[in-house]
Amino acid sequence: MLNSFRAAATPQRGRGISDLVNNVKFQQIHLSDFILSFLHKKSVVNMDIFFCQITSYVRYVFLTCVFIVEELQDGSTLYLLQHERQDLPVAAEEHINFTPHYDVVIRGGMHEYYASQGQAPLCKPYTLAELIDNALSATAKNEGLRSIEIRLNDKTVGKPAVIVLDNGHGMSSKQLNNWAVYRLSKFKKESSTFASEAEGYVRPDPVPRSLNSDISYFGVGGKQAVFYIGDSARMISKPVGSPDVHELVLSKEEFERKEKNNEDVYSTTILNRRPGDSSHVKNNDERFLHALIAEERGKASFTAVVITGVQPEHITLLTDRLDIVTRQLAHIYHYYIHGVNGHVMSSSSSNSDHPTNIDIQVTLREKPPKCPRAIHLREVEDDMQTLFINAAADTFEFRATTIPERGTVEGIVRYHPFLYDKETYPKDPTVAGFSDRARKEKPIFECFWNGRLIPYTKVSEFDWCSPRGAKVPVECYSRLSGVLFTDDRFQVTTNKLTFTDLELKLRDKNTIYTIVVNGQKSSKRATIQNEFNQWLQNCHEKFDKQVKFLGFKGTITRHDVPSKKMQQPWATFSSIEWEGKTYKTGQHVKSLRTNPVLYGTIDRFLLYGNYDGDVFATGGQVEVIREPKALYDTIKIIPISKIDKAATDEVIRRNIDSDLAKLPESLKVVWPKGNPWPANAVCPAGTPLGPINVIILNRKGEQISSIPTAGQGKGQVLSMQLKIVLHDNKKATNRHLGKAETKENWTLMIKRNNLTQLGKFTLSLNTMIKDNSSTVFGGKPLPNYTLKFTIKEGNAQSFVLGTVSPTVRVGVPFNIPVQFKDLYGHVTAPPPELQPVLECSDLDVRYETMDSRGTTFCIRNVKAKGKILKHQQNKHPVCQWVNQYPDENYVCFSGNPHSLHVMPEENPVKVENGNPVAFNVEIHDEAGNITAQPKQIVRCQVQGFPFVTTDCSNTGGGQIMTEHINLKIMDGQPQMLKVHFEMPSQKHIASVTRQLKVNPSARVAKMEIYRADAENLVVTNNEKIDWLAGGSLENLFYRLYDEAGNEVAVSAEIASMIKVNWTADVDLKGLIQGKLPDIQVPTKVQDERFFQVSYHDQSVSVSFVITPRPDEPARLKATFKQNTVRLGEILPGNINLELVDQYDNVTWTLIPTSVRDMNVEAEGLDTSSVAFKWQTSSGCISVVVTGVRFHSGRLGFRDLCFKYSSYVERINVEVTAGVPAKLKLIGEPEQPLQVFSGHSILTPFLVQLCDEWENPCPDQRVVVHLRPSHSTLKVTTPVTSQPVNTEGKASFTVNMSILCLSTRGNYQLKFTGSFTEKSIPGPAVNLTIIPDCNKPVKLSVEYDSSARFLAGGIFPVFSVTVVSEEGSPITTFNPAAVSMFVWKGMPSGRTDTELKCSKPMAHEKNDRFRFRDKQIPQHAGQHVIQFALRVDKNNDLLSDQIAINVVANQPVKLGPDSQPPTPVVSNSTDITNRTLVENMTLRIMDSHGNSAGQDLDGRVVVSIKCPNGERSNSLPLFEGKISSFRLILVDGKAFINRLAIMQNSPGENGNVYTLLFQPEVPKVPTPLEPFELQFHFYNDAENQTRISELTKKRDELSAAIATYTTVGHLAFVEDDTAAWVISWHIWGDMDCVVTKTKEAAERIYKETNGRQQVMALDSVYIGEQNRPLPHIRNGHALFDPPGNPVFARELLICPNDQKCCDIVFKNILGNTILIDDLESANNYRREVVQKKIQCPTILTRQGERVSAKGKFGGAQNKAPPMNTIPVFGAPFPQIYHTLKRDIELLQQYQLAVRKKEEAEKERNDFLRNLRSPDMTKKHKDMEEKKEHCDTSRPFRSLPGPQLICLSRADGVVGEAELLDCASVCE
Repeated sequence: MLNSFRAAATPQRGRGISDLVNNVKFQQIHLSDFILSFLHKKSVVNMDIFFCQITSYVRYVFLTCVFIVEELQDGSTLYLLQHERQDLPVAAEEHINFTPHYDVVIRGGMHEYYASQGQAPLCKPYTLAELIDNALSATAKNEGLRSIEIRLNDKTVGKPAVIVLDNGHGMSSKQLNNWAVYRLSKFKKESSTFASEAEGYVRPDPVPRSLNSDISYFGVGGKQAVFYIGDSARMISKPVGSPDVHELVLSKEEFERKEKNNEDVYSTTILNRRPGDSSHVKNNDERFLHALIAEERGKASFTAVVITGVQPEHITLLTDRLDIVTRQLAHIYHYYIHGVNGHVMSSSSSNSDHPTNIDIQVTLREKPPKCPRAIHLREVEDDMQTLFINAAADTFEFRATTIPERGTVEGIVRYHPFLYDKETYPKDPTVAGFSDRARKEKPIFECFWNGRLIPYTKVSEFDWCSPRGAKVPVECYSRLSGVLFTDDRFQVTTNKLTFTDLELKLRDKNTIYTIVVNGQKSSKRATIQNEFNQWLQNCHEKFDKQVKFLGFKGTITRHDVPSKKMQQPWATFSSIEWEGKTYKTGQHVKSLRTNPVLYGTIDRFLLYGNYDGDVFATGGQVEVIREPKALYDTIKIIPISKIDKAATDEVIRRNIDSDLAKLPESLKVVWPKGNPWPANAVCPAGTPLGPINVIILNRKGEQISSIPTAGQGKGQVLSMQLKIVLHDNKKATNRHLGKAETKENWTLMIKRNNLTQLGKFTLSLNTMIKDNSSTVFGGKPLPNYTLKFTIKEGNAQSFVLGTVSPTVRVGVPFNIPVQFKDLYGHVTAPPPELQPVLECSDLDVRYETMDSRGTTFCIRNVKAKGKILKHQQNKHPVCQWVNQYPDENYVCFSGNPHSLHVMPEENPVKVENGNPVAFNVEIHDEAGNITAQPKQIVRCQVQGFPFVTTDCSNTGGGQIMTEHINLKIMDGQPQMLKVHFEMPSQKHIASVTRQLKVNPSARVAKMEIYRADAENLVVTNNEKIDWLAGGSLENLFYRLYDEAGNEVAVSAEIASMIKVNWTADVDLKGLIQGKLPDIQVPTKVQDERFFQVSYHDQSVSVSFVITPRPDEPARLKATFKQNTVRLGEILPGNINLELVDQYDNVTWTLIPTSVRDMNVEAEGLDTSSVAFKWQTSSGCISVVVTGVRFHSGRLGFRDLCFKYSSYVERINVEVTAGVPAKLKLIGEPEQPLQVFSGHSILTPFLVQLCDEWENPCPDQRVVVHLRPSHSTLKVTTPVTSQPVNTEGKASFTVNMSILCLSTRGNYQLKFTGSFTEKSIPGPAVNLTIIPDCNKPVKLSVEYDSSARFLAGGIFPVFSVTVVSEEGSPITTFNPAAVSMFVWKGMPSGRTDTELKCSKPMAHEKNDRFRFRDKQIPQHAGQHVIQFALRVDKNNDLLSDQIAINVVANQPVKLGPDSQPPTPVVSNSTDITNRTLVENMTLRIMDSHGNSAGQDLDGRVVVSIKCPNGERSNSLPLFEGKISSFRLILVDGKAFINRLAIMQNSPGENGNVYTLLFQPEVPKVPTPLEPFELQFHFYNDAENQTRISELTKKRDELSAAIATYTTVGHLAFVEDDTAAWVISWHIWGDMDCVVTKTKEAAERIYKETNGRQQVMALDSVYIGEQNRPLPHIRNGHALFDPPGNPVFARELLICPNDQKCCDIVFKNILGNTILIDDLESANNYRREVVQKKIQCPTILTRQGERVSAKGKFGGAQNKAPPMNTIPVFGAPFPQIYHTLKRDIELLQQYQLAVRKKEEAEKERNDFLRNLRSPDMTKKHKDMEEKKEHCDTSRPFRSLPGPQLICLSRADGVVGEAELLDCASVCE
């Protein structure tokens, strides 16, 4: 049956719904009857088409009289439309019922929002999540973007509201009705009337992580969430394919109203309307809905949930904690937003296999001016799942299948390693506090249902992942996090906060767990527990950096490891840090869980892998030396984890000492026969030793015979070794004299003959191990016994002679040593009363004396004399003892050198010139024997020749051969020479001299050259011969002569040795006949030649020079330097005419009269100017031709013809254009030209330069100028003057404009030239200029010219009018285009301040621009004002410059012309050290520092005070011992020549005082501010000088810093090498000035004329740069980086404005890395690049650079020395701040103590004064006067004298005075 239908009246739109509903109400009738009645009434013809729509808004088509319509359910509403897409003309209401489903009763016991584990759902925004669930389900079938937005509106746009929007498929009115039904889940929803609207539930196909969007489930959460957040919900939805929007409103207020009126609470209406129609919204507090509804237009489908009446606490929470809300929502929907792999932030991972198209956005709209805040959940990076994913080092995936429902759970376990000094298990950002434990007691697994988080269900662990029986440290299990993914086979509560049965099913014993690898079930046949334990152990060993290994020592190879792969590399370290404890090499440790328990000393720590420094790692091993080492002597290697951390040093030491007491400790020695040898005994050789008994004892005193063992059985048997060692200075001789077996004791005996060697002995008894004879056990020596004794020599029994020189020489004394020996051959003392006898058969042998010392006996100064023949040089007996000892024989040789003998002995010795001379020499001793001794060198020197030598050391004689004697004997007479013989090393031997006679030889000594002709000409040596040029010198012959002057016959041999230097072709036959080759003379007279004839090796030669002379004249020759001449000018330079011979040699035939016969001819030649002049120069005769000039004719080459006698010479001269004389206009236009102002003349003007004959002149030195005829005509052209080109032409392109209004009309453009300051006339072009009324040409400025400009005051109003070319004002310009510029100084340029014009007043016309209320500059002096109009981007129009005089304002203070430096003075005799100020001028100034007292007079009081109002009794005094003085102030100024303190002035050392200049000016109504200058006072000049220098530097630096702050000033760098290389890297930026604003940067740029580089921080963008170093990803290192890499910017210490400094250095340095050396830098870069990661620029501490492109090497990548570049400064060390603080405290303490002492002194002085006799007398007089005083008279004070205590302001009591009170009586 049909319900009644209501609709508003609408205009006629054809046959449609309006015809049916217009003022008609239908009662309940059958649908078919209704349709037939309607068709009959409207006379519907056949084939008309109608559309029937029922409340579900699914439209059906039917034909007339043919219906297929099912029965409609009660309550349905029917629409009849003309076409399927027809819009509703007006909004229509549809009545619905939404009675709750019966599940409200049967499932009412389920937990709801507000009861789930006692949690407030909005604190964790699970209420909003319910609405997002619905949106996800609605957008599940979207092909494109799935957009969901949550808008949070505060009360500024109406009532507070929460809006959830999505672009899903939307809801029809039927679906909207179903949504309103409480607990109508998707499994219970009824099918719609029409088949196309069926909503039967179909379970989605399985997808990874169950991300199926099937999470709008129970029909409960949406309504609960809406009415928990607010009290009203407006559902707005448009389904796919529908043109209409359906709107449903449910509110608490409406429910209460209906209940109160007994109406059906669960019935309401759905509003069906057009998209964008908000006419039904009437309430002002819902005005935000208009904008929301307006967004509907153009959307295919959507749903909007609008919640109003939001609770105030919810609004506060959503606005103030928006970041928490978005973070938790991003956690809940993490995998929907980011895909199956989650939010992996590293670039190497992605979700490309399972992309997501879901965009969830939260927008907060607040009161303006706050902008809306939009947060996309995809951009949230601190939700817990993101933190878990990115902090995980590895994952373990598994799958659980439950029985029997076959439910599947996907699981992931993540491992978060311990890195270095902290856990990396992510901390919840919302939880405060710190814990050194990772997961603590939190469960491992978070649970997701259909891809969204179920927050209150967490699974702690499973049996297979619990720490029971763990092989890894228990804390590894606290580093696990995990996720479980389920589908809807596992039940959750209706509010989706808790699973009901998940954990129970997973812990069921029938649940099957399998391992998942790469998304597939693993093929390994292993239990999940074993696989998990192996995975966890790998994670612990690979990723945990729990132990810090310190003190890297090197890398070794371990052969004790069975696996060769694991034998190397092993890094060794000296110590570790582990859980707060440090273990070092040499430290005692105890093992844990080892068999047996080990006690020992740490030898080193071992870590597998390549390392080169300190490193964090897990695992590792420790090498332990078992203790006591003497007992075990073994090294064990155990894991570091087996070190007993609870064992104390005392316990370990006690156990070791207990084992040590069992070992052999000492030996007990017994002498059984009672003949003990004492220590250090001395016995003769052969004395017997022994027998000896030995007993071994341990530390307890027990006798032992074997080594004790640590376990069962007997230890190693001990034996005893006896060793006697003889000690020598060079070596020790070991002799083993006995060995005993293991018994109760050992008995040893030493035989007599065993001790016959002399010296110091050591007897050692050493305990040995019998099996290996080792005396060491466990690295410790076994017990031993030592006895030291000495064996000496016996009595003398024989003697031997000592070593005597084998060469006993005649006359040379020598010594004979003798040694005596005992029975064993030991040297001993000689017997007493010995007398030696010396005998020799052929020589006389005697001695002088003998001596005996200890065992030494010597016969001294033995000599032998006599002649020794060669056959007698044999052994001679020389020594015999009277005691019948055997004889000794020695060999005797000749004695020492005594004389020199030279042979032959004849004198003189004769020799032919050119031959050597031979001499024989011998050296004799004093007996005449030839003697041979070392260094017997004989030297011979012939007079005038070098000396020669011979060595006679071996034979005593030799031969000397002199050099060839070559003397120049000219007259044939012999010459005498002296020959000198000597021995340089034997000065005592006399030298020998011989005469040498040199006779002439027959060799060639002279050559003669002559010419065989009639004159028989002889050529002398070095003669110069004059011969005809080109001729031949013939018939030359030569003769040879010997030294005696005889002619030498020329043989073939001699002729072959004749050489000439002018030819190599020599006729030998001619030379034999004495004829020389002919000589060809050179053809040039300048070519002199050198000729030489020589014999043999040029020892005999003749040289001569031939000079050519010229031949007869052959032709006339003309020479000139320049062959180009301008027409009309004289040829530059001269033309020389010469007569030359056939070889061009100048002849001497021209004479002065020859010029008369010379003439010249040429075309156009001006012969009148030509002149010929005869001259001689440099030995040449020529005629000079001058005045060659052409005055007509063509341009080009012309012939000059010179004639003299019969000689003719022609030359070519080029004639060029003449001197520039005029300009000519090429293509002259028709005149006058008419031109619009500002427009171009289209045709350029082409000007040609010509000479006076109108020849084109290409002289580029000529400049052509273009000038207008009047100054009011402005010519705009690329150039106004330019030189002509190579063709003599210049081109000008011209624009025109008018500047002056009074002279527009006809003008001229004049072309003129200039050349060497001479003007060249040119043409003129007549112009007619047409003015432009819209073109500005002038700025007219009006102002009050009588106004005074006070510094810092306000300018008068300036009115600026823009005047056009016509003279009319232009008002079309923007006021922003007009500017006012003010600058100080001369009107030369525009700088400084720019001011903008003011808005016009209401009564002012808009025909001009006004500048009012503009501030006058603060500095007095001449200023310039100029106004500018910005016509366009490139052109400005400037006004005339206005010069103003800014005068000082009112006087307010006294100040110096320039701030003086801070004075530093001291007590010194030197006036310079006491000077406070010098040459300082003080002036009365206004508030801006301008001199303002030109007409003011007064005084300045100068004094000294303490700063900050302190008081002191010790103030410095000025010269003259005064504390203050006055200066005269005239015309507002006072000059101080020098101001100094007095010698030995009072004052506290190191204090700071203030020099006060107080002005006193009567004419000024208000007191002027004084000038104060602080100064430092010291008692010694040295401190004063040092502080003065420092203060000066401080002032200079302060001034510089106040001016600019550069990059180099912003930071300090502590490390010198880092400062050096970073400063070099940014060398070009170190002097860059940093400003906070662009305006300040531009001002500095202008002030420095662009020379200073600047950077404005408000123009710098710095992106995200807080990323870790490139080798760190997800919190752990991808590899072990070499060279200690660090970001360079992190080494900068910025003392001020850290935020701005960070921007500066991030912008300049970026991600530049600093590393130790170049090798480490290249290795680091290679590792980073191989990981597909961008590597920035790397700097090394050695000064190298590897650019981001990988380049290194070369000068550009090598830092220069540190002293050549500006470098960052170093910060003060920490001790500086400590000392500074201590000094301040001490100074305060010193001042306090000083004040206390001064106060005590003044108090004692005052009390002493009170007790003085004078004060006592005054007090007594006062009492007497008081008694006699009349008390009846009124007094102002007490009668009589009063004791008045005068005190100072600082509380120090001064002197007391007695005042007579009678004097103050009234």
